[in-house]
Amino acid sequence: MSRKSRFSAAQILDATATLVAADGPGAATIGAIGALLKAPSGSIYHRFASRDVLLGRLWLSKAAFFQNRFTEAFANSDAAKAGLDAALSLPRSVRADFAGARIMLLHRRQDFLAGDWPADMAAEAARLKRQVDDAMEDIAQRLFASANAEALRLAYFAILDVPFAAVHRHVAADVIPPPYVDDLIANAYLALITPAQASERKNGRKKNPE
Repeated sequence: MSRKSRFSAAQILDATATLVAADGPGAATIGAIGALLKAPSGSIYHRFASRDVLLGRLWLSKAAFFQNRFTEAFANSDAAKAGLDAALSLPRSVRADFAGARIMLLHRRQDFLAGDWPADMAAEAARLKRQVDDAMEDIAQRLFASANAEALRLAYFAILDVPFAAVHRHVAADVIPPPYVDDLIANAYLALITPAQASERKNGRKKNPE
């Protein structure tokens, strides 16, 4: 009868996240993870087949955390407020999981798994990509009555690119984004989205006169 592992997958992932957030994926060797947990390497391999799988699972778990909060923020029935909530979800999520923010914002997916991903992990990565793409197409349609290339460019810029730029310099400096970052993101969002929505409404009236 095999012995029960003393360390859960969550504990191993948390230790790995601590190492990666501090010094990058290369720092998360099985030896370093074991030393941080005071665990033998066998306990880690009991939960994860390889270091690559462990790092891949870490990336997927952090991506899911940030993206779930992002997509849930679109729930407001007012499209403009929903977009703003989504834009502000990034600094709020960064504060909620700062180690995760350093993992997601400072590194690429490719840094976490060499070669091809196992089928189940590749499927989860593809699902996460579709999750964001679908949410952005939906909000563009809600905001501008269109999800054409121009509408999507503006939606991505206001809701994703601006918040990413606003928090990245702080995360890279190992500093939690201060509250004023939210104000900057909100002001930029409103400056971009409000005139575009007004223009869309004006054009819509011209095309559909009463």
